[in-house]
Amino acid sequence: MTQVHTSALPHLQDEFGERIAARLSEGARAVPHDISERLRLLRQQAVARRRVVNVRARTASSIFGQGGTATASFGQDGPGFWGRIAAVLPLAALAAGLFTIYTVQNDNRVHELAEVDSALLADDLPPAAYADPGFLQFMKNSADGPR
Repeated sequence: MTQVHTSALPHLQDEFGERIAARLSEGARAVPHDISERLRLLRQQAVARRRVVNVRARTASSIFGQGGTATASFGQDGPGFWGRIAAVLPLAALAAGLFTIYTVQNDNRVHELAEVDSALLADDLPPAAYADPGFLQFMKNSADGPR
């Protein structure tokens, strides 16, 4: 198997395209005139699209100026160390925020339960009275008021 360098790849693609175009031109002689005209137009459109793709591929993604020189970046380097840190930073902030919210909510719940427990223990009624079904009925009747 032959190895091809990536720098020679566009040249090989162009050469392959020219060979295919030549074969199509040979076969087009046996085709009726209206079909051959449509094929010719389609070939011209394909070649025009290929040229547009080549122009886009060579466009610089950013230009840096420093002092009296300018450097064009074609976007092939990828993000550097600080770019990766900047990409991960929002995720880390979100995780820290969720952990803080969980901790605060958990502390609030513990404090609420402690207040209820201390109120039950400091009340005049024993805790067993709250578990009595008759006490619940008594509380409902007293909430409705006297009749």
